[in-house]
Amino acid sequence: MKEECLRLVMAMLGILIILLVSWLILFLFEKKSLLVLGFTPVAKKIKQFGLGFLVSAVICVTVTLALAGLRSETWLLSSQFNLTLLLDSVWYDLKSVFTEELIYRGALLYLLIKKLGSKKAVLISAVAFGVYHWFSFGVFGNVVPMIYVFLLTGLMGLVWAYAFAKTKSIMLPFGLHLGWNVINNGLFSKGPLGEIALVSTGGIEPEGAIMILGLVISVFVPPLVTWLFIKYIKKE
Repeated sequence: MKEECLRLVMAMLGILIILLVSWLILFLFEKKSLLVLGFTPVAKKIKQFGLGFLVSAVICVTVTLALAGLRSETWLLSSQFNLTLLLDSVWYDLKSVFTEELIYRGALLYLLIKKLGSKKAVLISAVAFGVYHWFSFGVFGNVVPMIYVFLLTGLMGLVWAYAFAKTKSIMLPFGLHLGWNVINNGLFSKGPLGEIALVSTGGIEPEGAIMILGLVISVFVPPLVTWLFIKYIKKE
């Protein structure tokens, strides 16, 4: 119990430090507060967050089931599934996603947009996000996995940064990012916490054209569909 409380305190402290640093950066360079990251009006931003979460969740489920069809996989409820485990997974995702959003779609992206314009700023944010995942995924030094991870995460980072640039708010990319991670990590047990809700059984490793189709679906379909969604929502 003490260890859990300590982890909770450390997680909240880490987020508070990032918020403080974000505020300091914004104040020093632009004399602005954290509100320029688009937390208000609250009702509208909560709606953006919820819509982003739902869209990403649907995309993640659809893509995962499509890939399962290509690999002849089936998904079964984990024998160790329980509500506490699921809530732990959601809490983990909430902390990690909010932290990443503050770093990659927060004050620094806001300043980059101000100084360089949206296109360059969004691209820089995406590249940084992709490179970061070389280390968080533990693939640095392995060329082929590095290319795959960079495309996989960098393209998602690109459309999430675009969401920030278009809405002038962190809330839509936050919802998009969290929706993907909660479903991918919690429902389909693909995150660092291991088995949560569903586990994959059976399946084959696709080859040739089927393998290429699987790569296209996993790498390019999620950011493309997300981009189309963002493109047709209203600007602020």
